[in-house]
Amino acid sequence: MVFIKKLFNRCKPPDSCCARNEVVFGTGLSKIAIVGSPNVGKSMLFNCLTGTYVAVSNYPGTTVEVSRGRTKIGDLEFEVIDTPGMYSLLPISEEERVARTLLLEEKPNIVIHIVDAKNLERMLPLTLQLIEAKLPVILVLNIIDEAEEIGMKINLGYLERDLKIPVVATVSTTGRGIDVLKGRIEEYARRA
Repeated sequence: MVFIKKLFNRCKPPDSCCARNEVVFGTGLSKIAIVGSPNVGKSMLFNCLTGTYVAVSNYPGTTVEVSRGRTKIGDLEFEVIDTPGMYSLLPISEEERVARTLLLEEKPNIVIHIVDAKNLERMLPLTLQLIEAKLPVILVLNIIDEAEEIGMKINLGYLERDLKIPVVATVSTTGRGIDVLKGRIEEYARRA
């Protein structure tokens, strides 16, 4: 944990850049950031949550695109941010650097870490880093249908108990589990 805090402090950009040159979108709304490796269904989940109204812009000072949209869950309204793909909080690419900076600078109220359920073991280290950084994480096991087809049985309750965060199984291409996720988001937001 100390390592992650030092990392965050060391990696802060010299000046705050989030508000400059960026399309002002959803000011004053609670924020949900969707993070995860490339090709795990982040954009599909983003579309499931936001519908069609999306603002895409380059992150300030970079050529990396960040998508922003809005959603209403219950009577709560959120800004949803689809971050560039990342494998770790220790960036090696511009996309990962932007995703990490976004988490540090914009301080989302909820961070949805979406993973490919078939590759859970390989993707959990980022979940642990996000938890260690004390970010408000919900873990989404996406593509759960394919995991089930190959015989994987994942005990969501066990994961929730051990990680001490909400865990939801989804198939973002069909919408399976999205209502459950929305319920967990609402529950999480009301607790904060």
